[in-house]
Amino acid sequence: MIPTIITQALTRDKVFLGNLTPRRDLTYVSDTVEGFLRAGSSQGVIGETINLGANGEVSIGDLAETIIRLVGRPVEIVIDQERFRPERSEVMRLWSDNRKAKQRLGWEPQVSLEDGLRQTIEWIKEHLERYQVGKYVV
Repeated sequence: MIPTIITQALTRDKVFLGNLTPRRDLTYVSDTVEGFLRAGSSQGVIGETINLGANGEVSIGDLAETIIRLVGRPVEIVIDQERFRPERSEVMRLWSDNRKAKQRLGWEPQVSLEDGLRQTIEWIKEHLERYQVGKYVV
């Protein structure tokens, strides 16, 4: 989802998306890796379910607006009905309660959503040839 939005925002005047209302809890990759490392080296957590989320949420629409602002060029968000998930398959809210990660692993995310998006935008800019911009695959 994030690379799809970023690649379109970098190269086009319109970003085509489906449903803008689902909400997601997003964690930057370096924070996730740190959580895995802590879980792997912590005593007494084998078999536990520990969420490594940011303990917050953002709608797809707000995420796209943030990405467009960070890209720094005017881009229109267009709702494309073909990009909506099939009926009864969309998860409207994914929110990770990270309290157990804080308590059991001493872990919490260090990279904010905006900082993670900035880093991701810069990486994608440098590697745009790896993406099929605008291609939507279900």
